[in-house]
Amino acid sequence: MSLISIPPSVAASPGASQPLLDAVHKQLGSVPNLFRLIGVSPAGLEGFLGLHGALGKGSLDLKTRNRIALAVAEANGCNYCLAAHTYLGKNLAKLSDEEILTNRDGGSTDARADAAVRFAVLVTQKRGHVDADAIRDVQQAGYTDAQIIEIIAHVALNTFTNYLNETVQTDIDFPAVSPPRAAA
Repeated sequence: MSLISIPPSVAASPGASQPLLDAVHKQLGSVPNLFRLIGVSPAGLEGFLGLHGALGKGSLDLKTRNRIALAVAEANGCNYCLAAHTYLGKNLAKLSDEEILTNRDGGSTDARADAAVRFAVLVTQKRGHVDADAIRDVQQAGYTDAQIIEIIAHVALNTFTNYLNETVQTDIDFPAVSPPRAAA
């Protein structure tokens, strides 16, 4: 059970969060626990959705964004995000089961995406303290400087949700997956 009460509905959420949660409902067809949890803080929800929306308009495709989310969730040991991004990876990004497992292991079956995922995991594990070789490796895989910044922003966005979910033990409302192996 979540250590912070999650409003049971959009209507039970703070008034300032309700229009934002209604927009989530329109987009996803439901409002997962994570969004209603963040909506306890209207400022937190606005900030999260703002960054999420902006990055969704970036140059990284949906598959790569989801691959990064899976790898970061595994590295940070976040059960909720692993379940959510496994579901979204299969149903929205159309990733194969093999790809999802490879992402959770910190890589990708796609050579170019592999560089992005490995870089994201390195940024996560080293908390940003990577060396110039790490930047060169992702550049040599064909990623622009702008895309590298987007990868780092995705690491930050996913680390926020990972930390929030693990800190407050958000009730998982996606199909269960095997627990993370990388962090405990």
